[in-house]
Amino acid sequence: MAHASLTVRGIIARPVVLELKRPIVARIATITEWPLILIDLLTEEGIVGRSYLAPYVVKAMRYLVSAIDDLGAMLKGRRAAPTELFDAARKSLHFVGYEGLSMIAASGLDMAAWDALAKAANLPLCVLLGGTVGPVKSYNSNGLWLKAPQAVAEEALQLRDEGGFSALKLRLGRQRAADDLAALDAARKALGDDVQLMVDFNQGLDLAEALQRCHMIDGLALAWIEEPIVYDNLDGYARLAAELKTAVQIGENFYGPREMHKAIAKQACDLVMPDFMRIGGVTGWMRAAAIAGAAGIPVSTHLYPEVAAHMMRVTETAHWLEWQDWADPILQTPYRIKDGFLQIPDVPGTGLEWNESAVEAHRVRS
Repeated sequence: MAHASLTVRGIIARPVVLELKRPIVARIATITEWPLILIDLLTEEGIVGRSYLAPYVVKAMRYLVSAIDDLGAMLKGRRAAPTELFDAARKSLHFVGYEGLSMIAASGLDMAAWDALAKAANLPLCVLLGGTVGPVKSYNSNGLWLKAPQAVAEEALQLRDEGGFSALKLRLGRQRAADDLAALDAARKALGDDVQLMVDFNQGLDLAEALQRCHMIDGLALAWIEEPIVYDNLDGYARLAAELKTAVQIGENFYGPREMHKAIAKQACDLVMPDFMRIGGVTGWMRAAAIAGAAGIPVSTHLYPEVAAHMMRVTETAHWLEWQDWADPILQTPYRIKDGFLQIPDVPGTGLEWNESAVEAHRVRS
């Protein structure tokens, strides 16, 4: 099939801030507002590729929007070939490093370029990449933060019933280990044994605490224990992975596929879950997924469910998609969940279209 050749005309990046229905309450931070940068990659042929970034911190949007604007000016007139644009974007930022905000900006560009290419081919992204449109196994990650046990139990039932989920993520890291155990027990009693539970410490422990607390929950039939210690302590993760029966999950802070390779080589994890704004968008995901596939490591997703669903359809060791609806308020047609599976719409690209009235209502003005 011959695909249309696209030429970059420019990039528009718009910051918006949404209010979270269920605020993030973790040991390391409390977040009530969710910042998003909406990216429109304009082409001379009239096709617009779309993506968004979720940089956690509202102030970070100032720097990212400027970086994306600079990339748009630099790439104007170039063919919109995603892997070439991604590599050009990264190389242009070589002297400030390939990690951090540099990778995030390049990742946003990359996801928009792949959306444009799939639209030009009149194909859903997963089909362009050699897969098919279909459902993707998902767990609900919209809540279960550091609340009291009774509140955790009540919310667990709500989250299960939001889309017929068979798995939920519960956050741990309260000041007392006994309180974590009480929250886990409350969730399990409310849900029964048919719903899987993943737990996430959000990097809130030091290694000594992690060794104690992870062993305390090691026999509770959890799907995984996620990020108990700071993300770059791969030696600490290797020790935890060697000692625990429960699978250790890391990866949302891998800045590029090479970081995943380092973690796997160190045997620092049993599972990986790259984040699209850090791993390198669609291009970085494909390169990272190949590494995980060669090692036989199951791959789950972190945030960005609309792009993630397409990539899971073409990932060899696809495991779980993390479902969050935090961007839904500014989407024309949010993705649907049915019986615990995210339903990919059979439309060109990723299906991201902005609800412009909502965008204007939440837009951050400089």
